[in-house]
Amino acid sequence: MRKQDNQKNGRVGTTLANPKAHQLDHDRHGRRDFLRSLGLIGAGGLMLNKLPVTAAAGSTSLANALTNADSDRILVMIRLNGGNDGLNTIIPLYDFSTYQAIRPDIRIPEAETWALNGALGVTNNLSALQPMWNDGKMKVVNNIGYPAQNLSHFRSSDIWATSSDSDVVIESGWLGRMIEDEFPDFLTNPPTEPPAIQIGGTSNLVFNNSNNFNYAISTNNPEQLYQIAQTGQLYDVNDVPDCTHGEQLSYLRAVANTTFSYAGRLAEAFDEGANSNEADYMSDRLGDQLALIARLIKGGLGTRLYMVELDGFDTHANQPDWHAYLMQSLGQNTSAFFTDLETGGHGERTLAMTFSEFGRRPEQNGSMGTDHGAAAPMMLFGAGLNGNGILGGLPNLQNLDQAGNMIYSTDFRSVYATIMDYWLCLGGETTNQLLGGDFDRLEAMGLFCSPTSTTERGRIADIGLLAHLNQGELVLKYNLPTTGNVVIRTHDALGRIVATPFNGNQFRGEQEMRLPLSVTGWAAGVYIVSVESGGQMYSKRVTLF
Repeated sequence: MRKQDNQKNGRVGTTLANPKAHQLDHDRHGRRDFLRSLGLIGAGGLMLNKLPVTAAAGSTSLANALTNADSDRILVMIRLNGGNDGLNTIIPLYDFSTYQAIRPDIRIPEAETWALNGALGVTNNLSALQPMWNDGKMKVVNNIGYPAQNLSHFRSSDIWATSSDSDVVIESGWLGRMIEDEFPDFLTNPPTEPPAIQIGGTSNLVFNNSNNFNYAISTNNPEQLYQIAQTGQLYDVNDVPDCTHGEQLSYLRAVANTTFSYAGRLAEAFDEGANSNEADYMSDRLGDQLALIARLIKGGLGTRLYMVELDGFDTHANQPDWHAYLMQSLGQNTSAFFTDLETGGHGERTLAMTFSEFGRRPEQNGSMGTDHGAAAPMMLFGAGLNGNGILGGLPNLQNLDQAGNMIYSTDFRSVYATIMDYWLCLGGETTNQLLGGDFDRLEAMGLFCSPTSTTERGRIADIGLLAHLNQGELVLKYNLPTTGNVVIRTHDALGRIVATPFNGNQFRGEQEMRLPLSVTGWAAGVYIVSVESGGQMYSKRVTLF
């Protein structure tokens, strides 16, 4: 990670007053999308129902943890790309006179809202969500943001995806770190189901690992997709130059091969699933994405993490009509998605949340729009919320920061931490490590971790492998559930076998192996050690300095 000067990054190009800087920020934001479409950033799209889909590769351990029958909860992230205008989404009825004064031309009339409570309302363009609110399946978290808010699309999107501070640059995503840190063997021991799926073209880093490679690889050709599914491999990982570039190329090819192996499973789930006639999706991009996810879930796909995107929220000009459409799309398609899932019995285990890189400025600009702002609301959906509610307090239009933006009161990482602890059931210390800090948990969100959820990862990883270095030795501790053959291997960061220091029989019970580094084949670098027994492989990452 590296520090970044926040004053020089994110305070230019936030309005149309500096069109060159504003276009530059969009160009930077779009460059990664372009490279991704060419397959140059380890991103991967395959075609299902004419939509590009990326499948994030993960380890068998992660797949077991996320697809275990006792831990089948699903998280769907809906990215509102461009910076959603929170004040025209959740309307401040309690201070409507101020709201009306600063937005004389673009305000939502009070008569065109439905009430959350006596203080806040929702634009009627989200009226499709009102039944979910009434049924206790919707919550709003107000005033979401982070210290020293960055107003660049490119940079702030990365902050949200990586959970970094605004002055620290991290290349790995918060969910990418979850996959990589605990389950490093995704190349050597790929799962049968992808742990995460991302639909639609996007530059988001949320599934990136510490090497700045996304776990997904792309192809836009459905015929090629089926060919890859049949062979299980597209690229030769050995026929590469013997240099740093060759190692990187080999890594990319290995990730690609792993990802493409999911093609057949995705197609199978797509064929097995079917959308409900009761689900009234709009015929637009978001509707297509959510309908596809619902169909995959109902088709039996074991994936637990999804991300979709609704684009077009950078409303600097002519905002009213366009933002109204976006709200209608979000509301109707989210409602249809949960209707679809409930007809297949999957609604109870699915949680959805919206997020956007920033809000909009409270005061309208001279182009019937709004410029880049700071604090904004998030919305969450699902029966797991156990009731409706509003968290985070009321937006304060009387007390703005020096730039004229609303001041946040809830760090977005508190939402992440709450979901990780109480929905994905990771546990406090693990969550803190992955997010890079101990953030407040929002108990009022209403989520509860099931006692048979992913907190039982220790049971899933039966041998409980621990690995560390001690005075020139690699020390392994594990517990064998049965007597049998044990194979210990060391792998480089690309997943290639470096050495096999042990291959023999061991009795059931606790084991401790001390291996001199001379037999591991290691020099300085990052390695993976694996223990294979009883047809299962368990692995840990070790760094040798």
